[in-house]
Amino acid sequence: DGTGKSLVNTGIGFFDHMLDQVARHGSFDLEISAAGDMTDDGHHIIEDIAICLGEAFSKAAGTRKSIERYSFVLPMDDSLAQVAIDMGGRPWIVWEAQFAGPATGGIPSEMFFHFFKTFSDNAKCNLNIKADGSNDHHMIESIFKAFGRTLKQALKQTDNHNVPSTKGKL
Repeated sequence: DGTGKSLVNTGIGFFDHMLDQVARHGSFDLEISAAGDMTDDGHHIIEDIAICLGEAFSKAAGTRKSIERYSFVLPMDDSLAQVAIDMGGRPWIVWEAQFAGPATGGIPSEMFFHFFKTFSDNAKCNLNIKADGSNDHHMIESIFKAFGRTLKQALKQTDNHNVPSTKGKL
């Protein structure tokens, strides 16, 4: 819960910008300060942040009672990102986003999949991400914005205090 305020410093400017989008569009207050080995294009810092965020959102989902559970489509200029989530406790990821360049904002392109896969594993959520467009920056930013909105929607509290499952448990 929050107002979308963020204070993010990972040492990777573009990644800071993307995490800020998650906070703003998800209405989460987010404070991250990370430092470490930067000789690997930020691989370990990005991975460690995904682990911590995944664990935090899993904890926030609690018993997963009284949450909407499901998800968001977000256009941005030339790109369209579709991010769907199921906070039902089972990790899985579907990733359909291809980038033209080997890196964006100094981050290797494969790290974006790795970030969301690591988040999914640690949040214990099913995450389905698809993005199309002609500008890698816009595609990545639309994914992060849609991800924030999706988390906000899926974790929204409802008046129904039952487990959101036809099986009665998650």
